[in-house]
Amino acid sequence: METTTLQMFWYVLLGILLAGYAILDGFDLGVGILHPLAKDDRERRVMMNSIGPLWDGNEVWLVVFGGALFAAFPVAYAAAFSGLYLAFMLLLFCLIFRGVSMEFRSKRPERLWRKFWDFAFCASSTLATFLFGVAVGNSMHGLPLGADGDFVSSVSLRQMLHPFPVCVGLFAVTAFALHGAIYLNMKTEGELHKRIRRWMWTCFWLFLFMYIVVTVFAVLAIPRATASFRNHPWAWIIVILNVLAIANIPRAIYLGRPLRAFLTSACVIAAFTFLFGLALYPNLIVSSISPEYDLSIPRAASTEKTLGIMAIIAFLGMPFVLSYTAVIYWVFRGKVVLHDDSY
Repeated sequence: METTTLQMFWYVLLGILLAGYAILDGFDLGVGILHPLAKDDRERRVMMNSIGPLWDGNEVWLVVFGGALFAAFPVAYAAAFSGLYLAFMLLLFCLIFRGVSMEFRSKRPERLWRKFWDFAFCASSTLATFLFGVAVGNSMHGLPLGADGDFVSSVSLRQMLHPFPVCVGLFAVTAFALHGAIYLNMKTEGELHKRIRRWMWTCFWLFLFMYIVVTVFAVLAIPRATASFRNHPWAWIIVILNVLAIANIPRAIYLGRPLRAFLTSACVIAAFTFLFGLALYPNLIVSSISPEYDLSIPRAASTEKTLGIMAIIAFLGMPFVLSYTAVIYWVFRGKVVLHDDSY
């Protein structure tokens, strides 16, 4: 079955929404991962307030992604949520708890109270990032889909933790930690700013190590990860650009250009999202039982009429999302300044 223009449009749009979420909420999650490295209460408040005005708006991209997946590819949406219900509920709990920890931390001055919510903020951010990576790894590794497009059985968290998905999960943690450290470098000053420069270098070397591990693992153990490159040789251009972007991150850090380092880090994340989509193409969910059971784009898509109506809505709605994002980032640009009513 051939993929139609509307089906391809929605597949690409889902990739754009996923990349937007990974870039924007990625540094939020990265700040949470790095949160325990702050040495006192003031530094922890600075780190939280660097993302305080932005994190809930950044998560809009995930909400829109979920809505678009439900409308455009309901079969894939239903299969994923039925088979991975426990994992998705745990991820949702982490995202909710992260927001709750930010709001509750400053409500009381007791040290034990703030330590608990500091731990909750870091743990929920780290676990959510790890679960995102595990989901990506399992999507490439394959899930037990049957002939009817449904899971043969629900996948437990233990079943999801194969070596490759775990490596991808750890890679996601290092990538978002690096992205968060680069963001904090733009938003802080003084002693904290100096220490964050050291964090960036540590995060970069950890990220580079996990990047090499995941790349070698994918090439050797996941045949479908590289199959698309044989059909689409032009995709090697993205790989080369991605490697060059990774190499530019330490260069920008060394030259003291935080904005350039942040934009380069965003490009790296966008490239990874593109390569993930290309590795899956033309599928949304890969079956580990048989390639015949894969949920391909045409098999999982809504009707052409539904896709057409939703495309009109997307063209009308996306400018509002982009405008809102641009305005918020412009209003809250510059270094973090603490006030009495700050987090």
